[in-house]
Amino acid sequence: MDIKAKINEIVERIKGSASLKEDFKKDPEKTIEKLLGIDIPDDLVEKVVNGVKGALAADKLSGLADKIKGLF
Repeated sequence: MDIKAKINEIVERIKGSASLKEDFKKDPEKTIEKLLGIDIPDDLVEKVVNGVKGALAADKLSGLADKIKGLF
């Protein structure tokens, strides 16, 4: 399993759905397992959750930077 590719896939799906965003905030592990369609080991799911959280935060910061640039 290419973890980085799966993280990117999950991030894109979460960004595209308000309900998935809410589900991820409430229970990130369950949401990821639902999106992947498999039960993944605890040590791996933690890495995926952290990767998805990091990617979503980076995307938020990027969007904020674009908005700030637009002001000037």
